Amino acid sequence: MDACAVLGQLIEGEGFGPGERKTARNECHASKPDYGTYSLALDPVQGLAEYERQVPGSAPAAINGREARQGEPFGAGQGMCEFAIQVGEHGRAVVTATMLRAEQRAHACHAARELATELEPLLPAR
Repeated sequence: MDACAVLGQLIEGEGFGPGERKTARNECHASKPDYGTYSLALDPVQGLAEYERQVPGSAPAAINGREARQGEPFGAGQGMCEFAIQVGEHGRAVVTATMLRAEQRAHACHAARELATELEPLLPAR
């Protein structure tokens, strides 16, 4: 799966610009003016255990019944929230919502959960 192709499919018609790769990883970021950025990273070798080590304080979650973790990498209320979804035995998909405006920051986790919920059926079997 290509992260930019999948992210583009998920946000089509919502006013986001085309997805951009910012690293060599299978990761993509798409921005919407005066709103924020949605990101998708697909990692075939790092699962939820690694995510828990990388994002201390992440909490157990479920997306459409699939095991996941919810994290706020810079702390609650900072406008960034993400969901790491288990993919297979060793992989994960991480969706991130980053809100630009202070009045939107409280909605970052809601936006990330919506994106994760749309992504989950597209992922390989559990």
